[in-house]
This record gives sequence, C-alpha cells and structure tokens, in this order.
Amino acid sequence: MTRPHAPARQSQRPATARRLLTTVVQPAVVVLLAASLVGVPLWTVLVTAGKSQAEALSPDLSLPSRWQLWDNLSEVAVRGEIGPAFLGSLLLLVPSVLAVLILGSMAAWILARRSSRAAAVVYAIGISGIILPPAVVTLVLLLRQLGLAGSAVGMVCTYTGMYLSTVIFFVTGFVRTVPESLEEAARIDGAGPVRVFLTIILPLLRPVLATATILISLYVWNDVFYALFIVGGRLDTLPLNLFAVASAGVHLNNWHLIFSYVLLMSLPLIVLFAVFQRSIISGITSGAVK
Repeated sequence: MTRPHAPARQSQRPATARRLLTTVVQPAVVVLLAASLVGVPLWTVLVTAGKSQAEALSPDLSLPSRWQLWDNLSEVAVRGEIGPAFLGSLLLLVPSVLAVLILGSMAAWILARRSSRAAAVVYAIGISGIILPPAVVTLVLLLRQLGLAGSAVGMVCTYTGMYLSTVIFFVTGFVRTVPESLEEAARIDGAGPVRVFLTIILPLLRPVLATATILISLYVWNDVFYALFIVGGRLDTLPLNLFAVASAGVHLNNWHLIFSYVLLMSLPLIVLFAVFQRSIISGITSGAVK
C-alpha cells in the first residue's frame, strides 16, 4: 500500500487556498465595500430625513427617537414648491433622453457597419465627449447666438450634445455583434434603412439602451451646474429649486428637510432603476462578454 507523496499534498493546499480566496473572500470584500460606499450614505439620508430638527443638527447613522418622515416630506413638498420643479425636471429629462437614445443609436449603427478609416476617426470624435466636458462660457455664448439661451430647447440640445457620446460608446460595440444577415434579409424583402433600423436593430438594442437610459437620466436629473448657467432663473428644476431654497435660508440648518428633499428627488430614479433592473444587468453583461 503506497502513501501519497508529501509534495502532492502540499500542492493541493495552495489550490484550495486560491479557490477559497476567489469564491468566498473576494465576493465578501466586494459586498462589504459596496455596502459601505452605497449603503451608508443611503442610510444617513433616510434616518436624517426621519428625525426632528434638533436631532438632525448633526447628521449621523443613529435612529431617530421618533420617526416623523412623513411629516418632513409633507412640509418639504409644501414649503419647497416641489411640484413646478418636478415638472421642470421632467420637461428637460424626457426629451433629452429620447433625443440622445434615438440619435446615438442611429449614429452607432452606421459607425458599427463601416470599417473605413474615416469611420474610425468619426467614432473617435464621437466618443471624445466622454472625457472632454464642454466649456460653459463657450456653450452659453453659442446658445445666445442661436437664440436658445435660457430656454428648455437650449437645455435639451445641451444635454443631447453632452451625452450623445455615451450612447455611441455603449451601442457601437453591441451593434457589431448583431449578424448583418438579418439586415440583408430585411433589405431583400424591400425594407429601407429606416425600417431596417426600427424593426431589426432597435428591438435588439433594448438591454443596452436601458443601461444608457439610467445613466443619462441620472446625469440630467441631478444636474445643477449647467442648468444654473443656461436656464437658471427662467426654468425651475429640482436641483435648482433645492439650491435656491437652501441658499435663501428656508432650509438653513434644517437638515431633516434637506435630506427629505433629497429623498423625494431620488424616488423617481429608484423607480426607474427598479423597472429597468433586469434589462440593465443584461445590457452590462452582454457588453462585457461581447
């Protein structure tokens, strides 16, 4: 009867340790980091929004002695005039997201089906907006020359130009994985470019477009910097309204009201994420694999 050699037994130990590291330790560390980076701020917002003014003077992670979240939300909705600001944010969000998704996906489809050097240059220019933010002064001067400064149309055009690069970047790689034979079959049946895009390409882009929708909605919904310079004083949005009421002293030192306002602002995005959750995960994994 032979006994296993000591070197073989020793070689199994590092393999077991590596397997334990990749299957248990690393996922636990990632979950802990995610809970710390995301969970702690969310918990701070929630518990502070449910406290009284005295308890919320120094925001922390402690629970309120008595929950008054609903009272704080009601007070913020009345005193902060959230209704008009909410409509203003929707007025900018919906057209901006639709314009970015439609124009970006169409441009990405064309660029994905071209293999020339000129198409590569256009693609590089198209995605350069991801790392090159627009200059505010130049942007405002350009909108004034076009007669769009201070208008919702000018703000929608600004968001469309700013975030078009994001959609082009996401969609181009996805379109390249779609077999061209599907488009050729549609063309043989007499379909034109518009019909091919609407009936063949666009339905296949739903997962990646859902991911882009969440990202762009997050940018537009929370934007205060560009909106302040372009439509500030003419159109009210939720971030601009929060900035105005806090600066005017309405919510000065009333951290329970400020965090309640932030909570109300975040609810539409949470609902949007819940609706598109499966499509978002599918789009991210498909883009990573493909």
